[in-house]
Amino acid sequence: MRILVIHQNFPGQFGHLVRAWAARPGWQVRALGRQGAPGLQGFGELVRYPLPRAGCANQHPYLHQFENAVLHGQSAVRAMLEMRQGGFKPDVILAHPGWGESLYARDVFPDARLIHLCEWYYSAEGADVGFDPEFPISLDDRARVRTWNAQHALNLLECDAAISPTHWQKSRYPAALHDKIVVQHEGIDTQALGPDFRATFTTPSGVTLRAGDPVITYVARNLEPYRGFHVFMRALEKIQRAHPGCHALIVGGDEVSYGRRPKGAAHWRERMLKEVTLDPCRTHFLGRLPRQHYLHVLQVSACHVYLTYPFVLSWSVLEAMACGVPIVASDTAPVREVIEDGKTGQLVDFFDTGRIVQTVLDGLASTERSRQTGRNAREHAQRYSLEVGLAGYDRLLKNRDESQRVPEPRRCITLRRVTS
Repeated sequence: MRILVIHQNFPGQFGHLVRAWAARPGWQVRALGRQGAPGLQGFGELVRYPLPRAGCANQHPYLHQFENAVLHGQSAVRAMLEMRQGGFKPDVILAHPGWGESLYARDVFPDARLIHLCEWYYSAEGADVGFDPEFPISLDDRARVRTWNAQHALNLLECDAAISPTHWQKSRYPAALHDKIVVQHEGIDTQALGPDFRATFTTPSGVTLRAGDPVITYVARNLEPYRGFHVFMRALEKIQRAHPGCHALIVGGDEVSYGRRPKGAAHWRERMLKEVTLDPCRTHFLGRLPRQHYLHVLQVSACHVYLTYPFVLSWSVLEAMACGVPIVASDTAPVREVIEDGKTGQLVDFFDTGRIVQTVLDGLASTERSRQTGRNAREHAQRYSLEVGLAGYDRLLKNRDESQRVPEPRRCITLRRVTS
């Protein structure tokens, strides 16, 4: 089996899959990512491509994203042509198509089975856009979002099969294309994740917290409204007033993954610290952490807060579940798929700050009920193990049903020059 894995920020979601496949006798695995992709330790078959130029500054604003996708697609084509000239022709291409790298993969490798990761399909109704009344959307926003989907629809039409991590994420795609999409989460390392009653975490200010202490945790790639950071900060102010002994460990960067930067502040942390008053001795902003330190944060947590718009489900909530942490989470569609209210966690209205405060305080009380929900959550998280994820992806790799493809003559392209 010869596999080409494409992800702009390789390995992205595909790290453990690539490790497993590369270790199999007779399997050849290559990878393609943009310059700056972190790569995978011990895996030396990553090709990094450069982007020759940025998009045009005077491009119509609705088309900025699609132009960037075309530029990424062209750059990826150049790298794939070099692979082909070197004798590598994949049987399967597994790609995250979100940035455009796989737009023209079919033209270079017409006989490869092309599998796309379907992470998100935009909509102006029923999901993230327009969900939060604090950030109303305009007709211009709606039109821009609709135009963004041109790339995602093209990707799904072109691929042979697709995979989506959750049923919620699959549901966002056009119903006419659902038959192409298999639901399979890529998996989290449930063997490495688990409770440790001896765990400790020392903050940058020198405070050492231990499992069993009244510790509230919040984790996001970046601290921003999409992951309910503004709501969490307002709730935390009230929690600290009600519970003078609790500490908060807040993990996440100050960049923007989703949505927009705040007005009048460099980032959302600064913006919210202007609005709320927190005890600096008990509020610990940790930025982004090495993996082992992040694990210790979860292991000392007495209550983990996960708030999200109706959007892509974060790995962090599954990892908190795998650690057996009592969880207070937003009652939004992606969360309801993995947390059953009262059994594997406590669900609260995203906007109900008072209810969030009370539910977190109940969690800090360390009642038998909260401990049991943590145990239930850990058991449920085993369904998202690396082994389960790998088995699901293996089935998709090997399920090459040629009867589902319309036979047509294909020609490999030979480009002397790719216009940019």
